[in-house]
Order: sequence, then structure tokens, then C-alpha cells
Amino acid sequence: MANMLMEGKKGQDWLNLVLAICLFISPWIIGFAAETAPAWNAWVVGVVLGGMALAALTAFAEWEEWVSVVLGLWLIVSPWLLGFMANTHAMATDVVLGVLVVAVSGWAVWDFRHPHAHA
Repeated sequence: MANMLMEGKKGQDWLNLVLAICLFISPWIIGFAAETAPAWNAWVVGVVLGGMALAALTAFAEWEEWVSVVLGLWLIVSPWLLGFMANTHAMATDVVLGVLVVAVSGWAVWDFRHPHAHA
């Protein structure tokens, strides 16, 4: 039973890993790599988020998902806090990926805390 519960989280962790990769490459793909604040924000948060996803894939712990939730929330507010909200491409990228990270990580936390909800 415990192994089955851990398998369910792996899908969410794989999604977070894909989102981390998307975030990391977004400055080049979307075209804001020349702008310091949004590019470095994407690179640093992408690496940390990817690390959390890999850690959760190897040995799941609830705190890893909470760190990912916080990273997602940071992505949502970072355009305003770091002052790059005028770059609509970078802002939209961070907000959309942030919402997705919060949703996926929140889902993982909810599944962890409500293991019988799927029965």
C-alpha cells in the first residue's frame, strides 16, 4: 500500500521536473536571456525546482513538495518584486509556470495528507 502511494507521487514529481526544465530553458526559448533579472530568476528557480523534483523522485518527503509550492509562489510574484513586469513574455512565463508548480506540488501534498481519497 505504501509503495502504491509513493508511485502516485512520482507522476507529480515528473511533472515538476518537466516544469523545472521548461523554466530553465525559457529565457532562450521565449527570448529574454539578455535581461538579467528574469533570466537569472528562471535559471536559479529552475535548478532548485529541478533538484526538489529529483529529490522527491528518489526519496519522497513532504517538505520537498512544500519547497516547490513556495518556489511556485515566488515565480508568481517575482515579476513585481524583481521589477520585470514590463517584459510581458518573461512575466507570463513566470506566472503561468508558477501557477502550474503550485498546482502540481499542492496536489502532491494533498495526496500525501489524504491517502484514502483515491480508494
